[in-house]
Amino acid sequence: MTSPVLLVVGVAAVAAALLLLALVVLPAPSRVPLSRLDPAVAPPSSALAGAGAAAGAAVERMLARRGRVDAGAAALERAGMTMRLPDFVLAVGLATLLAGVLGWLVGGPLLALVLAAAGPGGAKALLAVRAGRRRAAFADQLDDSLQLMASSLRAGHSLLRAVDSVSAEAAAPTSEEFARLVNETRVGRDLSDALDELADRMGSEDFVWVAQAIAIHREVGGNLAEVLDAVGHTIRERNAIRRQVKALSAEGKLSAIVLMALPFGIVAFISLSNPGYLAKFTQSLAGYGMLGVAALLLLVGGLWLKKTVRIRF
Repeated sequence: MTSPVLLVVGVAAVAAALLLLALVVLPAPSRVPLSRLDPAVAPPSSALAGAGAAAGAAVERMLARRGRVDAGAAALERAGMTMRLPDFVLAVGLATLLAGVLGWLVGGPLLALVLAAAGPGGAKALLAVRAGRRRAAFADQLDDSLQLMASSLRAGHSLLRAVDSVSAEAAAPTSEEFARLVNETRVGRDLSDALDELADRMGSEDFVWVAQAIAIHREVGGNLAEVLDAVGHTIRERNAIRRQVKALSAEGKLSAIVLMALPFGIVAFISLSNPGYLAKFTQSLAGYGMLGVAALLLLVGGLWLKKTVRIRF
């Protein structure tokens, strides 16, 4: 049974983590008091804000020593998150601590270890899911963006003005990426380099064609609007084929999920209905050997199913 002292310490740790997360890591309101607009008056500081700033600086130094700053910032950019990398790492650390304490109070050290290990893994999965959705949305909006650029060029606008029109009228994430493209070119960066980085950041092979078409046009000239129309037509056909392949492979993916989940469902049912039947596997060396072989075969089957239903296009 959990002692009262441990319970009080756990509740205090959870409250402190939630308070620090709410006041330091989460973004502040956008409205600024009038008293803070005077540059001659120093902004008021508190002990909690100072502790949060010190913790963020310590996290940033740790990331710099390990060489993870650039990779972490790039991952946040691909996921479309505006939070600074030290703040994100600090938030994940506080969430991991909170999950570990709650797991210790509810289920003991084993549950605490599982929940604490799920914190960093969940953060990576969140970034991967957000980045994947962002790339998919960018790919779906690309043909409309090219049509908008071609229309602006036919109206007599320059290339940068056409890009600016996409940043103003397109939906996110295309508008966000093109707005960044416009800002980079305004501060003196070469347009071809910015386009190549945008294609690499979004992982879009179709946009690589767009960047190459614009680079060739800047060197040899020609009617860029017609080139963008041709590229947009090709991209629309590729998207149609991609959606068709995705629809045809959906049944195989569902079958793979059912086949992978079936052994776990059977084991859970037998463990509830007849626990003694499964207990034989943990009472001898042969039982452990059969469990190991079953896990190995399940792993091989899962990898084979993944390669079968994952069609690269």
